[in-house]
Amino acid sequence: MVRYDIKAYSFYHLHVGGPVINRKLFGEEHEAFRDVVRKFIEREIKPHHYQWEQDGIVPRELWLKAGEAGMLCCTVPEEYGGLGLDYLFDVVVFEEMAKSGFTGPGFLIHTDLVATYIKSFGTEEQKRQWLPKMVIGEAIGSLGMTEPHAGSDLKAIRTRAVRDGDDYVINGQKVFISNGQLCNVLVLATKTGGEGAKGITLFLVDASLPGFHRGKNLDKLGMKAQDTSELFFEDLRVPASAMLGEEGRGFALMMTKLAQERLAQAIRSAAVAEEAISYTVDYTSQREAFGQTIGDFQNTQFKLAELKTEAVIGRVFTDQCIELFMSGKLEAVDAAMAKMWLSNMHCKVVDECLQLFGGWGYMWEYPIARAYADARIVKIAGGSIEIMKKIIGSDLFSKSKLK
Repeated sequence: MVRYDIKAYSFYHLHVGGPVINRKLFGEEHEAFRDVVRKFIEREIKPHHYQWEQDGIVPRELWLKAGEAGMLCCTVPEEYGGLGLDYLFDVVVFEEMAKSGFTGPGFLIHTDLVATYIKSFGTEEQKRQWLPKMVIGEAIGSLGMTEPHAGSDLKAIRTRAVRDGDDYVINGQKVFISNGQLCNVLVLATKTGGEGAKGITLFLVDASLPGFHRGKNLDKLGMKAQDTSELFFEDLRVPASAMLGEEGRGFALMMTKLAQERLAQAIRSAAVAEEAISYTVDYTSQREAFGQTIGDFQNTQFKLAELKTEAVIGRVFTDQCIELFMSGKLEAVDAAMAKMWLSNMHCKVVDECLQLFGGWGYMWEYPIARAYADARIVKIAGGSIEIMKKIIGSDLFSKSKLK
C-alpha cells in the first residue's frame, strides 16, 4: 500500500499495470541516468521538501549537489564545463522531477531557458563567464521577461535600458520571476528603442551589481517551494558587453526559443498526468466503500480508462515533438498545439483523479492535492492557452489564404 507521508510525500511507488507505452526514445545510457536522478530526488529532495514549502525556497546547497550529480545543463559542451550530452538527458531530469511532484528546485528554467539562451546567443566571453558555474550549480539562472503590465504580450514591456557611454543604465521591474530570490544571472528583456518588437534588447545581468533589487518572495497557489519574485532595477549599470545578441533583436531571439520552452511544458504535463493516474489507480484499488473497493465501481474504471487513453495520446504526441526538436524540425505551431493540449489534459487529469480520492484528495499530505494546486499554472506559463489558440488559428487561416 502506498503511504502518503505528510512530512515526506512518498510519490514513488509501483506503477499499476506497468508503463503507459513502450517508449523508444531513450537508450541504456539515458535509463542509467534516470536511475541516478531518481535516487538523487529520493535522497536529497524528498526528506526536505515539506520544510522548503514552508520556507518558500530551496537552499543553495541543493543546487551544488545537483550540479555534482550532473543534473544541471546536461547539453552544455565540454569546453564550457559541461558534459556535452544530448537533449534527452535534460528530458530525463525534467520528467523525473515532474513525476516526483517536488516542484521547488527550478532546474528546468535554469537549464532549458537560461543556459540555452547563453549557449545560443552569448559571446565567447559570456559563455565562459556563466556556463561553467551554471553546470555545477554555483551560479543559478533566471529569466526576466514578465512585468506587471506585460505577460504574454512581451512587446509591451516597460523596463528600459538607456545607453550611457560604454554602459547601459536600466530602470524598471519584473514580476513572477522563478528563481528570482536565488539567481546569480538574469536574462533580462528591456526596451532600448521605440514601441514594438524591434525596440527589445536582452542583457545578461549579474545579480550582484548595484541597482539590482529583489522584492518579496511571492505567495502562490501552488509550487510553494519554488521561489517566485518581484525584481526591481534602479539605475542598474551594466556594460555594453553584457548585451545578449544584438541591440533591438531581443524579441526575435525570444521567438526562436518559445518552441523549446513550450515543449518543456508539455514534457512536464505528460509526466505528471501519467503519475497522477498511476497513484490514483493504486489508491482506488485499496480504498473501500459500500463493501467493495472504489476501483470496482464502473464509474471509477470508466473515468480512469478515459484519462489513461488521453495520457497515452499526450505521451505519443510529446515524444514525437521531442524527436522533431532534436532533429531541428519542431515548428512553433506544433509546439503550441503540444503545449495547449497537454496543459488542458494535465489539469483535467489531476482534477478528476482528485475527485476519486474523495475528501482525502483535498488534504495537502496526499500527492494529488499538491498536483492539483501545482497544475493550474500550466495553462498560463510559457504562453497562455489563449495565445496558443491564436498561434494555431492564425496559422490555419494564413495557409487557407494561400490556397
